[in-house]
Amino acid sequence: MKLPRPTTITQKQVSAFLKPRQKDSHKGNFGTVAIIGGGEGMIGAAFLAGRAALKLGAGVVHVGLLADKMPAVDMRMPELMVHRAQDALKLPGLDVVAIGNGLGRSLPAQKLLFDAIKLDVTLVLDADALNILAERPDLRGMLFERKRPTLLTPHPGEAARLLHLKTEEVQDARVVSVLDIAKRYHGSVVLKGADSLIASADGKVFVNKTGNPGMSSAGMGDVLSGMIAAFVAQGLAADEALLLAVHLHGAAGDALAEQVATIGMSATEVTEWARWLLNQMAPPLR
Repeated sequence: MKLPRPTTITQKQVSAFLKPRQKDSHKGNFGTVAIIGGGEGMIGAAFLAGRAALKLGAGVVHVGLLADKMPAVDMRMPELMVHRAQDALKLPGLDVVAIGNGLGRSLPAQKLLFDAIKLDVTLVLDADALNILAERPDLRGMLFERKRPTLLTPHPGEAARLLHLKTEEVQDARVVSVLDIAKRYHGSVVLKGADSLIASADGKVFVNKTGNPGMSSAGMGDVLSGMIAAFVAQGLAADEALLLAVHLHGAAGDALAEQVATIGMSATEVTEWARWLLNQMAPPLR
């Protein structure tokens, strides 16, 4: 089989996805996101995703936490609405659910993923949601029954688990791997890493050239999943949201690196720079 040649994502391409906001806009115009995760010891992962979703433009963001000892509020961003995970999935009016950030693989975590897959919303699967999928072929089968888009965001190790391969095998055949995940799991996929690859729903493959080694730190993937969810909530098509978020995420890391912050770069800083860059790219108010 002849493999498609990846097309490089450009800022001009992804900027065209952005539409001007009306002067009389309100939060209801920009969608509602639920982030589901935050098991014991991993609450920060869900908050990182939620903060990124809000700062990249989502109108309303809920964070559903699995941990028994959960805070009532995110003190760094009280605009986030915090719930128990099972309650967040039952909220009305959700446009997109991102699940997996710090979720863990416990039986309650697996039940949450089962319930999320059944929802009629766009679904972003990251981290432990992917690890659970790799262990539960019944859940994989459910993805083919979904009417709304599913977006998967594995790093090479998670991709290897999804494909039942070794990580080295995934890295040696990244185009084959990203297309195989898209086919097996009936969704669009970003295979993260240097020169991240995106397989779209229509079988096209894109490569992202932004990003740098300074982004090799905890929480970067959580921020990316929140960004993807934010763009879906604001009305972008699922593949557009994926391309924009991946490109912008890396560009934010590059902007930080230019400030001599390659070593010690944090996911929180990437969120702030991504917001700044997004506002430079966005068209003016109407």
